[in-house]
Amino acid sequence: MLRRTTIDTEQVPPAERFDMWLDVVARTASPLRIRTEHAHDFTAQAEIIELGPVQVVNYRYPSLDGVRTPKLVRQSDPEIYTLALTVNGDGVASQAGRSSLLGPGEFTFYDGSRPHGVRHLGDDDGHQLARSVVALIPHAVLPLPPDRLTPLLGGRMSGTEGIGALLAQFLVQVANHPEQYHAADAGRLGTVALDLASTMLGRHLVAEDAVPAEVRRRALVTQIQGYIQRRLGDATLSPQVVADAHHISLRSLHRLFEAEESTVASYIRDLRLARCRHDLADPGLRHHPIQAIAARWGFPDKAHFSRVFRSVHGLTPQAWRAGHAELARKVNSTASTVNPVRAD
Repeated sequence: MLRRTTIDTEQVPPAERFDMWLDVVARTASPLRIRTEHAHDFTAQAEIIELGPVQVVNYRYPSLDGVRTPKLVRQSDPEIYTLALTVNGDGVASQAGRSSLLGPGEFTFYDGSRPHGVRHLGDDDGHQLARSVVALIPHAVLPLPPDRLTPLLGGRMSGTEGIGALLAQFLVQVANHPEQYHAADAGRLGTVALDLASTMLGRHLVAEDAVPAEVRRRALVTQIQGYIQRRLGDATLSPQVVADAHHISLRSLHRLFEAEESTVASYIRDLRLARCRHDLADPGLRHHPIQAIAARWGFPDKAHFSRVFRSVHGLTPQAWRAGHAELARKVNSTASTVNPVRAD
C-alpha cells in the first residue's frame, strides 16, 4: 500500500480543531494566515499520499480564506509549487497580480515562494465541505524554467479536457483509492504525476518546446496506456487502431514504446491475460464458461486464447482455473479446521 498519513480534526475537541488545521496546512503545503467562520468547530480532513518527490494531498474543509503574506514567505520557504484541483465547492485564486474564479474540475497553480491568496467555499451551512486534490511539487523536480511559469500563477486551467483531464483523473484516482497500489509503485506514480503536470503547464504556456521531449514522450505513453486499458474488451484493438486514435503513425507508436518494458502488442496481450487470470480465479465466476471470459477481454477465438494462455503461463486456462479452485478449497478447509463453527 502507498505510504499515506490521514489527519482528521475530529480526533481532537472542537476548540482545538482549527489550530490543528493550521498546523496541517503549514506542514503539508506552506504556512497561511487563514480566516473562517467555522473556527469554533473546524471539521476537516487531509490525507497525504507520498509519490516519490511528489505529494498528493486530499483535502476536505469548511469555507475559508487564506493569505500567504510576504512575512510568511520570509519566515518559511518550502520551495514547492502547488497544483490544486477543485473537486467540490467554488474558489478564488490570486497570485502575481492575477485572480481567477474556480469551480469543480478546474486547476490553479501557485508558487509557495511568493505571496498568494486562496478562498474556498462549501455550502452556507457547512454541511457540504469544500474539497481539493493537490499535487505538491518541489521546485527542483519540475522541468520548466521558473521565470516561464510566472504567467500561470494564480490562473485557471481546465481539468475536464485534454492533458488536464488526464491529470485530474489520475490525481483523483490515487487520492480516492491509494489502497489499490503497492508501496513499490510510488516512484513510478510520482513520475507519471510529474510528467502529466509538466505537460499540462507547458501546453498552457503555448510553448511545446518548454516541455522536455522525454516528459512529452512519457505523458503520451501514459495517455495511450489509459486508452488501451479502457478498450481491452474490443477484439479489434490493435497497434494500428491505437496509433490512429492518437493521430500518429504506427512507426511513431512503436518508437514511443521502445523505452518501455514491452511492445504495444505485448502490452495489450499481457493486460488481457491479466484480466482473464483474475476472472478465472474468481469463485463468483466459476460457472461462467472460459470462452465467455476470454471473449469479454478481447479473445473471441477459443483456440487462439488457449494457445496464447498456455504459451505464457505453461498451462491451459482450464488447468489455471482448476488449480485456483483447489487452492480455495484447501484454504477454506483449513479455516474450518482452525475455527470450527460451534452450535450452542
